[in-house]
Parts: sequence; structure tokens; C-alpha cells
Amino acid sequence: MRSIVLDTRPLRVSRDFRDLWLGLSVSNLGAQLTVVAVGLQVYALTGSTPAVGLLGLAALVPLVVFGLYGGAIVDRYDRRRVALISGVAGWLAVLGLLAQALVGNTHVEVLYVLVALESAANAVTSPARSAIIPRLVPADLMAAANALSTLGWNVALTVGPLLGAVLVAGGGYAVAYGTDAVLFTFALVALLRLPPIPPEPGAPQTTGLRSVRDGLVYLAGQPNLRMTFIVDIIAMMTAMPRVLFPAVGLMFLGGGETTTGALTAAIAAGGIVAGVLSGGLTRLRWQGRIITWAITGWGAAVAAFGLVLVVVGPSQPDGVLPLALAAAMAALVVAGAADAISQVFRMTILVTAVPDALRGRLQGISTVVVAGGPRLGEMLLGALAGQVGEQWAALLGGLVCIALLWLVVALQRTFWRYDAHHPTP
Repeated sequence: MRSIVLDTRPLRVSRDFRDLWLGLSVSNLGAQLTVVAVGLQVYALTGSTPAVGLLGLAALVPLVVFGLYGGAIVDRYDRRRVALISGVAGWLAVLGLLAQALVGNTHVEVLYVLVALESAANAVTSPARSAIIPRLVPADLMAAANALSTLGWNVALTVGPLLGAVLVAGGGYAVAYGTDAVLFTFALVALLRLPPIPPEPGAPQTTGLRSVRDGLVYLAGQPNLRMTFIVDIIAMMTAMPRVLFPAVGLMFLGGGETTTGALTAAIAAGGIVAGVLSGGLTRLRWQGRIITWAITGWGAAVAAFGLVLVVVGPSQPDGVLPLALAAAMAALVVAGAADAISQVFRMTILVTAVPDALRGRLQGISTVVVAGGPRLGEMLLGALAGQVGEQWAALLGGLVCIALLWLVVALQRTFWRYDAHHPTP
């Protein structure tokens, strides 16, 4: 069982990592419930789905800008201090959400501003936290540490939205935001308990645009690192099925919003399963091949999801079609598991093959890609669905994902041969 079940050695060998992992897992739970609460409040104020969609734009723009610049700040200054300052800024934004709910705010613009401020703070906090972990955990345990981080994230992604909906329904928006504010303090306390983590020799002396450019130039010149970003962009931009779920719940499988929530949870549940059973995977050395096969599994699972919809057809059922729903959810569980495995090893390559002086900037770029890729993918798949239908969009998207993936891997063979025992960027 030890070779199969989640490898927990990083929690045992590093108290600092254990504290940080627990604090971040708890605070991520609060962040996810706030995502749901803000969306519900915007819809209650406006009655407009496009107005809810603007929350994504309000979060994405500062995330892109501050993600790139924040990485340069992380490499220049003490990472613990950077994470603390930006974390407090994010916490104040959550307190702002709580305050506006308590006073009965009716201006949706206030919510957009607060979401943008929280996103800007998180764009700095996220690369800082990620760059801290390699200083807390031995290199040979980084894959296991990333598996633990991915598991904590997927648990938050599964439980957080459900908890947010329950809290809003039972106590109102203020209760949901207040809960997030309390859970947020777990991450701040964990950061306070860490020792100082100053930059190592070779760190940049400035935090200007030149420092950001240096990070981008370094990434462009490292083929294996570059490939971790390219293959993730391919997966997210060709086969991100979440945008299809509302229509699928109404037109194909029945159940409406309930089915939409179940399909969303299925992807996160797959990530949890992969994390719990990741013990043997984290010890494997040919990480480029694992990523390639994992993304192949992602594309195949999304294509299988589309095939289920092709078989069912847009029949607009009066009730839920249980067998079709079970098959669709099974495909998405596999997709979520494959995505989690890919994420673990992409993160591992990023933190083990990159010099410490550049980790913050590369993590900042990763934050932008991870946030922006799915948004762009949802736009592309949504546009394709408008032309050929949701079922064919999912099927074709999954197949295109696989084809493009193997094309770029064939063109960059060093990624296929990437050896964790001898990491080369």
C-alpha cells in the first residue's frame, strides 16, 4: 500500500512544509466558497449571467499583470515577507467583501473592484508560496510535495463551492465572506511560523520590467521548461469542457443546474482520487513521458465525454438520464485524475530544474498560464459549440488535444527523455 497511497513523507520530514500545506489547504477552501458567494451576489443584484461572467475578467486582468511582475518581486526580496504582505492585502479584500455585505451594498461595481484587488494580491502571493516550497522540502520529495498540494487544492475545489452555496442559503453573504476571512488566517499564521527565506546569491537587483523580461528570456531558452507550458496550454485551450456544462445539463443529460454542479465536481473528484493514489507515481523518473501520457488521458477522457453526448443527442429530457450522466461523470473523473497527474509533474519540473534565483518569475508566468489558459479555452470551445454543437465540440476538442500534443512532443524529443534524476531545463 505504501507504494500506491499518497506519499506523505514531506509532511513528516519538514514541519514548515506541513504547517504551510495545512494553512494553504484550509485557506483555499475559503477562497472557493467566496467565488461562489460573489457570483451569487452579483446575480442577485443584476439578474444577469453576463454580469457574473465579468467577474472572470475582473480577476484575470490583475492576475496577468501582477503575476508577471509579482514573480520578479518574489525573486528580489525575502519570500516569506512578500507572501505575508500580499497575503494580508488579499485578506483585507475579503474583509472588504464582508463589510459591503454587512452594510447591504447594492452597487455591483464594488464587488468587481474587490475581486480585482483580491486577484492582484493572489497573483503575488501564489508564486511566492510556490517558490518557498523548494526551500522547505528536499529535491527528491518535490513530486510528493506537489501531489499533496494538488490534493489539497482539489479537495477545496470540491468542498468549497458546496459549502459556499450552503452558507449563502442558510446565513447570507456576510456569513460566507466571514467564514472565508477566518479560514484565510490559517495561511497567514502558517507564513508567520516560517523562518525568513531571503534570496540566494544571483538574485536580481531590481524588480523592473527588465527583471520580468529576463524571466521570459530564460524560459524561451530552456526547451523542457518551455514544453511544460506548451503542453498545458494545448490541453486547456483545446479541451476545457466546463463551458459546455450548463447546456449539457439542460439539453443532453437533464437536471439543469444540479447536473452542471455534478459534472464540475466530477473533475475535482478525479483530482482527489489521483492524489490519494499518487504514491507510486511520485517516485517515477521519466516525468516528461508521464506528463505526455497524462495529457493524452485528459484529451481522451474529454473526447469520451463528447461521445456520450453524441450518443444521447440534444433531446432536452424532462428528467435526468441516469446512465448517460454516470458515463459522462466517469469520463470527467478520468479527465480530472489525468489533469492532476500532469499538474504534479509540471510543477515538479518547474521547481527542480529552475535555479532558485529565477523560481519566483517562472512561478509568476505559471500563474498567468494556469489562470489564463482555461479562460481562453472556454472561449474557443464555446465558440466551436456554437458552430457544431456541444457534443461535437467536446469530441473534436479532445481529439485535437491529443494530436497537437504528440506533434509538439515529436518535435521536442528531449522532453520525452526528461529524467528526474538528472533534471535539465
